[in-house]
Formats: sequence, structure tokens, C-alpha cells
Amino acid sequence: MKTLTQWFDLYGLSHQNPTNIKIHKIAVPIIYLSVIGFIYSIPSIIGTILLIFCIFAAMAFYFFLNKRLGLFMCIYTIISLVFVKLMAPFILEISMGLFIVAWIFQFIGHKIEGKKPSFLNDLSFLLIGPAWVFKDLFRLHS
Repeated sequence: MKTLTQWFDLYGLSHQNPTNIKIHKIAVPIIYLSVIGFIYSIPSIIGTILLIFCIFAAMAFYFFLNKRLGLFMCIYTIISLVFVKLMAPFILEISMGLFIVAWIFQFIGHKIEGKKPSFLNDLSFLLIGPAWVFKDLFRLHS
């Protein structure tokens, strides 16, 4: 498995343009939040189990790469869950709107960058994106 530094280096290859970087620093956390909102909005115990499974799997991935990263992503996930709870009773609608708008900006950023999104080569980059966005804030290194 790649190290955190290797993941960040690979992700950074398609995120060099300052405008694209700024867009990502706003849009990626919003997408992360909206995905939690989508899963949270699934009714019944199935939604709860799926949410717990997805969060557990993501946190395991982050902690495996770097304990500090895992801690900060746990904190951001908890913050996201609080925001999702505040969206009630319109969690699905708000999550959908945020998701669509944030992805539009992401693709605009990549158009400006002139490079396709990293996740088109490897879906793992969908988990690396949030970590990469926060790496400077928390001085994350492998």
C-alpha cells in the first residue's frame, strides 16, 4: 500500500493550479459532508448500519495511513455529523444541492487545471481528497 506522502504526491499532480486548489479546499469538505448526509438520510436501521460501516472503513483507511490523519478525519467526520443533524428535516435535499454544486465547482477547477480528476484513475483518491485538503492545516506527513 502507498504511504501518505505517496498518495499526497500523486493527488497533487492534478492539483497544481492555485484556483483549482482553492476550489478543492472548499468543495471537497462540502462533498464529504454531503455524502455523510446522503447516507444518514437512508431510513431505518439499514441507513444507520451503512453509515457506521462507511465511517468505520474510512477511518480505518485514514488511521492506517497516519494516526494524526485518522484523528483529524474523525474530528471532521464528527463535525460533519453535527451539521447533518442540523439539516433536519431536509437532509437529503440539502445534501443533494451541496453535492451537485460542489462537484460542478470541482470540474470547473479541473478544467482550469487542464487535468482530469485523480479519482478517475483510482477511486481511492475519493478518500485521499479530504485528507489532502486538510494536510497543510494539520501539517500531515507520512
